[in-house]
Amino acid sequence: MLSLSAAAHAGEADVRRIWQLLDYLAVDYPGAVKDGAVINASEFEEMREFARTGRTKLAALEPHAEQAVLVAEAQTLSNAIEAKKSPAEVAILAKALANHLLAAYPVASSPASAPQVALAAAVYQAQCAACHGATGRGDGPAGLQLEPRPVAFTDKDRARERSTFALYQAISQGIEGTAMPGFGTISESDRWALAFFIGRFAHDDAEVKAGEKVWGENAAVRAQLTSLDALSRTTQADLAGQVGEVPAAATMAYLHSHPEAVVQKLSLSFDVARQKLAQSVQAYEKGEAARATDLALSAYLDGVEPIEPTLATRDAALMGRIETAMSRYRSLLTSKAAMPELQAQLTVIDGLFQEADALLGSSADATAAFLGSFTILVREGLEALLVVVAMLAFLRKAERGDMLRYVHAGWAGALAMGAVTWAIATYFVSISGASREVTEGLSSLFAAVVLLSVGMWMHQKSMAGAWQQYLHDKLSTALSRKSAWFMFGLSFIAVYREVFETILFYAALWEQGNHHAVLAGLVSGAVVLAIVAMALLRFSARLPIGKFFSWSSALVALLAVVLTGKGIAALQEAGWLGASTFSGPRIDLLGIYPSLQSVLAQLLMVALVILGFWWNARVAARKSRA
Repeated sequence: MLSLSAAAHAGEADVRRIWQLLDYLAVDYPGAVKDGAVINASEFEEMREFARTGRTKLAALEPHAEQAVLVAEAQTLSNAIEAKKSPAEVAILAKALANHLLAAYPVASSPASAPQVALAAAVYQAQCAACHGATGRGDGPAGLQLEPRPVAFTDKDRARERSTFALYQAISQGIEGTAMPGFGTISESDRWALAFFIGRFAHDDAEVKAGEKVWGENAAVRAQLTSLDALSRTTQADLAGQVGEVPAAATMAYLHSHPEAVVQKLSLSFDVARQKLAQSVQAYEKGEAARATDLALSAYLDGVEPIEPTLATRDAALMGRIETAMSRYRSLLTSKAAMPELQAQLTVIDGLFQEADALLGSSADATAAFLGSFTILVREGLEALLVVVAMLAFLRKAERGDMLRYVHAGWAGALAMGAVTWAIATYFVSISGASREVTEGLSSLFAAVVLLSVGMWMHQKSMAGAWQQYLHDKLSTALSRKSAWFMFGLSFIAVYREVFETILFYAALWEQGNHHAVLAGLVSGAVVLAIVAMALLRFSARLPIGKFFSWSSALVALLAVVLTGKGIAALQEAGWLGASTFSGPRIDLLGIYPSLQSVLAQLLMVALVILGFWWNARVAARKSRA
């Protein structure tokens, strides 16, 4: 384990070093070549050496499907430098290769939480000012004695091409061939704060003030910087290419001082979604169908999904209509629909956005908070409750109280894991929309398959005399350890998939205030679920065991069909599956969505249930005749 850990850290360090070389090339090449001629021979030789080193290190990385392509791109970059291509061309090649590298060999490229930039001033004065100067001009007393001289952070041209991630890399690992050492002994959070603090030197107070206004009013800018990762890896030049030079400079000035603005409570608007959809239709008009589809998916995951928990607590039906409308738009892109049809669908979506904007713009009163909290818990908890109650009722019918602890351990463990998930999502990482949908989708489909097998088994035991034989053969002895862990696993999965979504809804509801009303709704919902659970257990206890197995098998089979529809829909929203939509009802409670793939999957599950029930009846009839 130690050797594997060491290898992983070594591989990550190599990737970071290669990325740093590429970034250095993109930023420093203009100082070596201009108009196809070498203007600084030593600088040009360094650029050639860095390109060769990058290519060699790429070839030495752990084997990967993209490795050969990366090496070829590195060779193209090296050839461009040898040919003394323009700085713009070399920068494009270097940045493209750097991005491709991180896509193939992912490493953390952003802080886990928003850095506290103000606290970095003391770190800078203690560790950096002696060389780089108190104001970042590269004129510190120690720096004046160095060759080459320290970088001037106030150089706007260099700062324009430099990302915060590049500064973090230089602080962490140092720069070869210079007196710049690595500061790995400084905590990671302080290194990130220092990187943002240094980025601030290239801007003045007027730009910071202007940037605050741009960030608050310019939806196009916010659409480009939707996370700390995007902010850390985006240069001012990158942003300027999308929104213009002046807004880009002002935005970077503000966000270098206030990176927390990116991760603060989202403004409850659909600006990002609108911007992405506009870019999507523009790409479609240019014939870039794949890019249009990617942007449409991003419009949902980056622009709608973060708002979904909040909107769902106010109007779940409206949230459902928005999801359906955006799925319909993606379906039209896939089917290569005509522009008028796409524009008509965008009009429908914008109308839904306006309706949601009006709803979110109104303040939520205590009554709405209570009802939202109560509804969320009852709605999300009912499916899991039915599965757990069916398992408990079966074990009690079988007089196997010793096995109940495995079921209780499963749902209790799911609640505990839900608390851990909330802590991780709140304090350590941000759960993306795609990750959330994939988790819900895969867990739903897995639970559906398990429930199908359980339903078939229960139905088989409901056949004439089968349950008596089962009890005689199996329940007179202890259930196997495998069966016990199966019960634990089913209980855990059934509850966790609901807890995972519920905690996100409650987090959004809590941010709206009215905390006492939210807690009251939570307690009331828990009481209702407890009453329902006790009623179901008492009712099942009075049923003859044959009817119990028969009714339970039907209930479990129904849940399998419901979860199949929900699983397919979640994977479609995450972009894992295509969506061919049609005009039809959307019934979330039954997992029914107006999507051909979702409906066909549910019909297949229904067919499997019917076939299984028919086969069980046929076998039972044959045994009865015998």
